[in-house]
Amino acid sequence: MGTFTSDGVGLTYHGEAGDPVVCLPGGPMQASSYLGGLPIENTVRLDLRGTGESEKADDYRVDAQVGDVEALRRHLGLDRMRLLGHSAGGTLAVLYATRYPQHVEELLLVTPSPRVVGIDVTDADRREIAETRHAEPWYEQAYAAFQQIWAGNFSAEAFQGITPFLHGRWDAQARALDEHPRNDDAAKQYYAEGAFDPAQVRAELQKLDVPTLLLAGELDVSLPPRRAQEYADLFPRARLVVQSGAGHYPWLDDPEAFSAAVQRMP
Repeated sequence: MGTFTSDGVGLTYHGEAGDPVVCLPGGPMQASSYLGGLPIENTVRLDLRGTGESEKADDYRVDAQVGDVEALRRHLGLDRMRLLGHSAGGTLAVLYATRYPQHVEELLLVTPSPRVVGIDVTDADRREIAETRHAEPWYEQAYAAFQQIWAGNFSAEAFQGITPFLHGRWDAQARALDEHPRNDDAAKQYYAEGAFDPAQVRAELQKLDVPTLLLAGELDVSLPPRRAQEYADLFPRARLVVQSGAGHYPWLDDPEAFSAAVQRMP
């Protein structure tokens, strides 16, 4: 564990320096502790401002946090780094890579949110994936929660009800993710208006000369494989891997398959 300062905010990271994979958590604004079990050698995971052991700040918008990632790179003494972003952390990773491409050796996007590039995951996309789980013992109750959301009920209870659909295996390990807190107030600012222009991000990605892995889960209702392919096609040097039987947290569903997918590119 180490600490550093960015724009007057004290930030904490976990892991060892050297030649690490720098990991940015999703949520948005979830404590990075949930990434502690990533089956990757030598990781550094950042507690975003206002989460984990990092200090609170006035601005939590995702573009404001690009400078925090850059400050971490400098603190670690890295010229170039392998940068991993999970879910909403993928948005931060993409914005960093487009602003500082010279410092990114490789971009690893794990079930990333496509919001930053304006790809819309529709209710029909989610329904198609969800209905493949009809044999699961939890299906009826979780599907009913999805139907509430599709009908316009965006309550916390409804979103909690669809949680099993985020996992390839709904077991005790998956349920334990709820023990890693999220800064809900900061999460409301993360995607605030003006944080990025999807059309501009798409244009910048077209000239991003960085090897990129986009890892999607076959069963992920957040980024179904068809939309993941659409996202990967925006990068000049992207490789799409769809992990069989995996949801939004593919390292939990099959650690060996996940580890093999994220091995350093040649």
